Amino acid sequence: MFKTIVNAFKVKSIRNKILLTLALLLIYRIGCWIPVAGIVPDAFKEAIFGENAVGGDFLQLMSSVSGGALSNAAILALGVTPYISATIIIQLLVYAIPALERLSKAGEEGRRKIDLYSKICALILAFVQAIAIVVTYQSTLNTHLFGSKESPIWLVGSLVTLMLVAGSMFTYWLGEKITEIGIGNGVSLLIFVGILSSAGSALLSNITSIANGDMSGIWQLVLFIVALIFIFGFIVFMDLSERRIPVKYAKQIRGRKMYEGKDTVIPIKLNSSGVMPIIFAMSIITFPQLLMSLFWPTSKAYAVYSNWLGAGSWIYLVVLGFLIVFFSFFWNSLTFQPYEIAKNLQQNGGIIKNVKPGKETAEKLSKILKRITLFGSLFLIVVAVIPSLIFKAIGTGGLINAFSATGLLIVVSVALEFDKNLETQMIMTNHKGFLK
Repeated sequence: MFKTIVNAFKVKSIRNKILLTLALLLIYRIGCWIPVAGIVPDAFKEAIFGENAVGGDFLQLMSSVSGGALSNAAILALGVTPYISATIIIQLLVYAIPALERLSKAGEEGRRKIDLYSKICALILAFVQAIAIVVTYQSTLNTHLFGSKESPIWLVGSLVTLMLVAGSMFTYWLGEKITEIGIGNGVSLLIFVGILSSAGSALLSNITSIANGDMSGIWQLVLFIVALIFIFGFIVFMDLSERRIPVKYAKQIRGRKMYEGKDTVIPIKLNSSGVMPIIFAMSIITFPQLLMSLFWPTSKAYAVYSNWLGAGSWIYLVVLGFLIVFFSFFWNSLTFQPYEIAKNLQQNGGIIKNVKPGKETAEKLSKILKRITLFGSLFLIVVAVIPSLIFKAIGTGGLINAFSATGLLIVVSVALEFDKNLETQMIMTNHKGFLK
């Protein structure tokens, strides 16, 4: 990957794109440190990370993914979370509502309309999340915002809500601009930079404590880095693993020309669903706990739920595993259509060795997909559970939240995707130079 980056900097057009991408990412990181007018940052951070924190591990995880923007009460605190949630909702609705499914197959115009629906949904979710934050942490609002005279709390809350929503939409705009004029998927890169920033801050905090004389943490830090390297290597190896189904195309006659048949493959990745099953599973388990912690923090139901289904409990791990398996099969059933692929193969004269075209091909693909999905879901369970247990056994404190299972997968996936995009850009540049 580093060799690819070095070679990319030798090409002027690609170098300019990389520099533009870095400039936009820098603007995003600056926005993660500019506090929202109307919130007392120290009080807000204490409300999230203090002993009597409201919101539990869920908001702490959100803060680590956003690079600390939420804990800083920054204008970009919501980040791209509303847009990601909106995109997931719209994608699920595309398969559930026939009108949206037809729209998704209507070419560029249809995709533009679906993208517009995603933006509208993201705006609505941004307002919902901003209002929930303002209502829950209204004790941290600065009612003396406009001078010594105390302002109505509803006015300050409304201003904070609008600023948070505007910050979320601005973050999404930055992501779009990176995709348009930079390299790679902008939204993914924003999340990538946020996770790395949180991880870097956590590592710096541990190194600072060691430098101040706390030598007990040096071996913990060394063991943590060694474990992290092995875990990253395992994730990269599994993420690149795929099953290649050989396909042979028959000779075709078009007009007066005969085209020779060719051999190709249908690649099916072991982890084709990415981090989506983990995100869905964790959201379903933690969402009831989040609601109860926000609205009924002293109730008996909240205490029971936190004790039995709180993060780290054995029941939590078992339920999380079953949900990851379920959502892996669910997501792959939406994104991979064996009967459609078998139909396309048959229409284009392609066959899988020793398998009849049509129904048998679809059944063969479906059988292979189920096996791969099962192993892929087991891989996700291992990634979701084992790293956290290893880090807790080492006793790394704040590094556990910074290097969450979801964060590790996102970092690896985005890094590999960025490397592929760079290679694609260089190939395109070479072809253009050859044509000139």
